[in-house]
Amino acid sequence: MAAGVAGARGAGRPLMRLVTMSGVPILRQLHLEERLLRRTGDNWCIINDGTAPATIVMGVSGRVSELVEIEPVLRDKVPVIRRFSGGGTVIVDQGTVFATFICSKTAIPGLQPFPRDIMSWTGQLYDKVFDGFGEFHLRENDYAFSQRKFGGNAQSITRDRWVHHTSFLWDYDMKNMDYLKIPKRAPDYRLARNHTDFLCRMKEYMPSRSVFTEGIISALGDHFTVEPTEPEAVLSDDTGFKPSTKLLSPQDLEDVIASKESLKSSQAEALLVTTTSQCPVTQSGRQPESS
Repeated sequence: MAAGVAGARGAGRPLMRLVTMSGVPILRQLHLEERLLRRTGDNWCIINDGTAPATIVMGVSGRVSELVEIEPVLRDKVPVIRRFSGGGTVIVDQGTVFATFICSKTAIPGLQPFPRDIMSWTGQLYDKVFDGFGEFHLRENDYAFSQRKFGGNAQSITRDRWVHHTSFLWDYDMKNMDYLKIPKRAPDYRLARNHTDFLCRMKEYMPSRSVFTEGIISALGDHFTVEPTEPEAVLSDDTGFKPSTKLLSPQDLEDVIASKESLKSSQAEALLVTTTSQCPVTQSGRQPESS
């Protein structure tokens, strides 16, 4: 119903193809989004309600050693993905709702294709979605109710197109947060809070997931003619595309541990050399023997 209303209001506006899915693995979703960004010229909205199994997703430049508790992840066989876009590290599962916008640079009049401008536009769109459901704020690069985060964002901008995707915490398992380290570079408003104090669940503010997703579709109707598209039609059409988003292997993670141990060993050796070189020496150049 919401899509039909959006389509009626969007007469004469740019077309946005809407793909709604449920439970699609996040790796498959990211491969789809990357392909739609790089191989098509259409505008897209991808909504995926939940994913399994619980999976850690990192930004393209994230460092595993600084963001992931590697040994518990290896022990519990938690998948780790490095996606094609920037942004931070999240762990996603059945309690996560994903919403992605993929647009050409000319799709939204007056919008400059820069990260802050895109964030400002999406923040205004979600302000309509959450109207009446909580004290919504765009805080730095996060979506928050008051001072507590419930939506993490990432972007990728190419010459002619951009993608903005969000993982929304409808619900989450607190023990899964133990697989993530508190990042060294955190937003100022986090104020060094742990995961429990920093995050909140959307289900405490909205009546249902469907109310949320219908709100997204309705808000998009202010800017686009929204046209539903069958997921099978886009998920199956991936012949020949090689995505940069990849699943890290257990060996990749073990190599990070090994390199950390090697670095510690090198640093300890360097410290020993430095300490030794600072010891007093006799005229012969030999270190004095202790008595």
